[in-house]
Amino acid sequence: MRRLLRPAFGLATAVLAVLACTTPATPASAADAPYDVLVFSKTAGFRHDSIAVGTQAIRDLGAANSFSVTATEDAAAFNATNLARFRVVVFLNTTGDVLNASQQTAFESYIGSGGGFVGVHAAADTEYDWPFYGNLVGAYFQSHPAIQQANVRVENRAHAATAHLPQTWTRTDEWYDYRTNARPGARVLANLDESSYSGGVMGADHPIAWCKTYSGGRSFYTGGGHTQASYADPAFRAHLLGGIRYAAGRTKADCRPETGYTTLYNGSATGWSQAGPGGFTNSDATLTSTGGMGLYWYSAKQFTNYSLKLDWRLNGDDNSGVFIGFPPSSDPWSAVNNGYEIQIDATDAPDRTTGSVYTFKSADIPARDAVLNPPGEWNTYELLVEGNRLQVFLNGAKINDFTNTNPARSLAGHIGIQNHGAGDVASFRNIRIKELGGSNPPGGNTTVQAEAFSSASGVTAFAKAGANGGQTLGYIDPGDWAAYNNLDLTGVTSFRARVVSGGPGGTIQVRTGSTTGTVLGSVAVPNTGSWTTFADVTTNLSNVPSGLRNVYLTFTGSGSGLFDVDDFTLVRGTGGGGSTGPITGLAGKCLDVRGGATADGTQIQIYTCNGGAAQTWTVTPNSTIRALGKCLDISGGGSADGTKIQLWTCNGSGAQNWSAQSNGTLRNPQSGKCLDVSGNNSADSTPVHLWTCHTNANQRWILP
Repeated sequence: MRRLLRPAFGLATAVLAVLACTTPATPASAADAPYDVLVFSKTAGFRHDSIAVGTQAIRDLGAANSFSVTATEDAAAFNATNLARFRVVVFLNTTGDVLNASQQTAFESYIGSGGGFVGVHAAADTEYDWPFYGNLVGAYFQSHPAIQQANVRVENRAHAATAHLPQTWTRTDEWYDYRTNARPGARVLANLDESSYSGGVMGADHPIAWCKTYSGGRSFYTGGGHTQASYADPAFRAHLLGGIRYAAGRTKADCRPETGYTTLYNGSATGWSQAGPGGFTNSDATLTSTGGMGLYWYSAKQFTNYSLKLDWRLNGDDNSGVFIGFPPSSDPWSAVNNGYEIQIDATDAPDRTTGSVYTFKSADIPARDAVLNPPGEWNTYELLVEGNRLQVFLNGAKINDFTNTNPARSLAGHIGIQNHGAGDVASFRNIRIKELGGSNPPGGNTTVQAEAFSSASGVTAFAKAGANGGQTLGYIDPGDWAAYNNLDLTGVTSFRARVVSGGPGGTIQVRTGSTTGTVLGSVAVPNTGSWTTFADVTTNLSNVPSGLRNVYLTFTGSGSGLFDVDDFTLVRGTGGGGSTGPITGLAGKCLDVRGGATADGTQIQIYTCNGGAAQTWTVTPNSTIRALGKCLDISGGGSADGTKIQLWTCNGSGAQNWSAQSNGTLRNPQSGKCLDVSGNNSADSTPVHLWTCHTNANQRWILP
């Protein structure tokens, strides 16, 4: 993201345009540096009649793509001197034992020195008694049914061998079953849908193409290529070319094994919201940016410790970024001010180029340049967040290692992708996440966008200005319900919902298990004054189970059009309160009772942390914040911006009630306003006061 003057955003958010057309052709990449390929097709068993046409196809690919081809069936070519000439060795429909012991040793040394291997079809029916080769190819042939048409499910569309393919690739070939599943040791690029043909025996997970690094070299295997017709098919030829380019190191890919990830986007935009101008088109399971400067963010859930992976491509000298660790907001600048951007723009300054944590830490530029694919080709990010540590991996290689030390920012929160502006075109595919467990988001709480339900009855998402994420859960009538799967209820003690109603109001019941499960708590929703006036409602929960559970919100009341729910928060009794210690805020300074005085009316301020009693606060969730035996209080119970925050004898009034929000703010429900450092000034003795909530750094607090 380039730093531009901040525009004034309107209330309306851009709508995701769903296009029926296919993804536009990408610009041609720069020609690869020339290299040499050895095609080896010796057979000691079944001999495929497609070997000759396959060899010619690879020659044709080489002539058009900067590599020369030497074809042989002479195993004597496998000696150290000769193999050193080649960047890649292709085993094209080899069968049986084709190399002797010395030739095997030479090939092992070749791979160990960084050589590339491509296995085509019957390469998996080769050298069963050579463990090195079995690991290199990834799996051995077991059996096959008759040649027939089948659906190939392309699960990695960032690799050069599969980026051009649709999600479902329908083609005719001889479909191998394998003795073992390649997935534990390789990155599976495509798998077979056994329901689309007859005779498959591997079941629901049937890899058919994969890549891996092994013993210092690179390996690509495709189970296609039995038939002569395969080599005349442009899609298969491009598939084969991509595998050769990967094995040659001319294109980079993350070929580490991958399991346990949950899809956030792979064609379906459920759970996503646009903040700010512009948006993304959604075609061929690809999001492509338009206009801006805005942010497309996953509003359904926030994340704490996780591995986030996504595939991205720039058309040229374009600009975008991935944002993490920001609170829910319909303002894209909240992500800029509260989270972190991992930049995508290889032509900018070191601290704001691809792989950098924008303006905070440059990528390792030599490491980045060694693995970065050029514009027009896909790249893969992994953003690994563990507490306050962020590691950035590009195409499987680590290029940045950053630690968050800023208490006003976070690595935990929502994630999003940027549409930078009309002149910048960035595309994204296959956004997925693996949650790693550990502590919950800042404040210890989990906020869920109510419209991002897993299943529901009677209700639907409703676009509304002022709603976080731009939508509410609307059209709520008595008897309706919404379910949210796999929410972590560990330590949850209360429930808070942001609601809006110009109707009769009603009640939210919180249940687990089913729509008739035990009610953990109920909260009344009043008429809030209008359908554009939002308010928070809160209730304590009891008998809350631990672990991941399906949560159901059921709705009761009289009449119809009861209320809308914008979002709801599962509030924990630990991590965001229920404990004693310092409260830190702007510039790492501590919330402080001025002079350590205990008189009613003593000003509350920020001050360099010193561990004293004047900076030791006891926080009770959705209740009081106490120091020196008295309470954090709003002078006169006021609600005007700038109202003094003071120490006062605890009296149970609304002026002494504070609620920690998932975005790091401390909100007073009575006034609807937040604890704020005056003037965004981090100097010692700067007073705090009440102010309209905006989630900037001077309103974000870290509780004990």
